[in-house]
Amino acid sequence: MRTMNSICRQLLALMALCFLLSACNTFTRLSEVNNGPQISEIANPTARPKYRPVSMPMPAPKTINRKANSLWRPGARAFFRDQRAGRVGDILTIKLAISDKAALANKTTRARDDAEDADLTKLLGIESELTKALPQAITPETTVSLGTKHSTSGDGAVDRSETVTMSIAAVITQILPNGNLVVFARQEIKVNFELREVMVTGIIRPEDIDSANSISHEQIAEMRVAYGGRGTLSDLQ
Repeated sequence: MRTMNSICRQLLALMALCFLLSACNTFTRLSEVNNGPQISEIANPTARPKYRPVSMPMPAPKTINRKANSLWRPGARAFFRDQRAGRVGDILTIKLAISDKAALANKTTRARDDAEDADLTKLLGIESELTKALPQAITPETTVSLGTKHSTSGDGAVDRSETVTMSIAAVITQILPNGNLVVFARQEIKVNFELREVMVTGIIRPEDIDSANSISHEQIAEMRVAYGGRGTLSDLQ
């Protein structure tokens, strides 16, 4: 009885939680009537709730020997100034030209045929009387005969094609011990009542940044790209 009561309480709590979540979503939709989804404010990427510093395998740090009388020094950004991004907070351009296609086809065929025979040689001494009791004569050696057949056939296919071509500005959020840079880019575009959001994160080498202060997507390690949208049209479709 106690178990049933606890199960009922858990079900009621789950139903209440589902109702609250649906109510919150409904209130959010109602607040966007005649206005559409709201663009989020500009914020520090490292202050996002799910932000975590990147940790990667790193080589041992190297000691830099500085020469007092040298015209150049490591990391110098003056004289012939290096305009490429290289410090936390610097901005660079990420060029996305992703064209992804995948086609998979699978086929599975399975057939199985089973047969089983059983004879009735001894049954409390009445096996010989079965021919008298039954209207049709039987043979005890082939009293039971079973047979089963199984056949399975399945086909599966995946045909996917994705294309993303755009340029987006990213900010450096972290410098790893070996000098690689962690970048974060986010862009929101609102047209009428439809909001499109793009987010790109990854790790790049300073040497791969070209003279125009930009980098191509195939030079980004651990790249994560999120492209989506929400609004009146998205809800309808």
